[in-house]
Amino acid sequence: MQPVSPILLVTRGLDPVGTGRQVELAAAGLTAAGYEVAVAVTSTGGSLADRLLAGGAGLHVVGRRPGVDAAATARLAGLVARLRPAAIIGFGRSQAMPLAVAKRLTPWCRFILWLGLPPRRWRTAWAIARLDGVVASGPEIAATCRRRGVAAGRIVVVPPGSAASSDLGLSRAEVAMRLGLDPAKHWTLAVAPLEAESRLQRLLWAIDQLGVVRKDLEHVLVGAGPLLEHVRRRARAQELAERLFIVPDCDILPDLLGQVRLVWQSGGVALGGPILDGMARGLPAVAVESDAARQLIVDGETGRIVPAVPESEFPRRAFGILEDDSLARAYGEAAAARAAGVFPAERFVAGLVAAIRGK
Repeated sequence: MQPVSPILLVTRGLDPVGTGRQVELAAAGLTAAGYEVAVAVTSTGGSLADRLLAGGAGLHVVGRRPGVDAAATARLAGLVARLRPAAIIGFGRSQAMPLAVAKRLTPWCRFILWLGLPPRRWRTAWAIARLDGVVASGPEIAATCRRRGVAAGRIVVVPPGSAASSDLGLSRAEVAMRLGLDPAKHWTLAVAPLEAESRLQRLLWAIDQLGVVRKDLEHVLVGAGPLLEHVRRRARAQELAERLFIVPDCDILPDLLGQVRLVWQSGGVALGGPILDGMARGLPAVAVESDAARQLIVDGETGRIVPAVPESEFPRRAFGILEDDSLARAYGEAAAARAAGVFPAERFVAGLVAAIRGK
């Protein structure tokens, strides 16, 4: 029997790493399973929408601002009424309220929310509790949802999926030219929303400290958010502007991932930002301890998990990997093996299919 269709995926504008990569894997996997897949994008930003369109997904842009606003929520509800999908899967906390509103107006289909971070605000938890199901990327997220009033029977834990993302085939020199980098230097990458939860002051301090001992490093931070100008001012004040490249959106992220030496994360970001995607590419990672870091990184085997205090641990562990080619190679090989063995994309898609069917 053919699966019921269509399935509507709902996401804000993202780049194809972290949550954005999970949306890509979901669209490709559900299509391969026989579903008709449509995607609604509830905010501007990122290159994910263009990649999904190129991959054959039916694309509907319902958000015209950087954040998910009331107008996007209203347009989403109208889209659901027109498409009459069998199920809707929203990706990330920002989609909780739009899905809850759409469910009140169109109660016939199944509304599911995928979460890579636990709900923080009471309004988000309230909205999540009114949906038909929650797909939590880790057990800690599931536990937080239960504490916030989501019925345990509506929550399923499905680990994220991993597969190396297709790139544009750009050379290192071409990537450097597009981003203004020096191809002769080593590059690091962090991807995070520019908001308080990302703890970007830790990242800036680490970059400052690494600059004392190594002059051949450049650092790329991909992300947008309310702290964009604040981070830029801090970078100028700390004289990091020549080493730190802040890119709100990056349409060549898969190519960039193939060229960096290290991925790292300073705060609470869904799936650690680029960590899982870097693992699939054989990259070591360093992250300040968080639920995502503990789920993805095996400390001392695929990278390093460091405490928030003392702050010196974050740059020190990164420096150790940047200095030691054999260590970086060993961590990268172990990371690639872990990504393939522990986080297969097929299991992630199968978990979504089960959630769609209510199993």
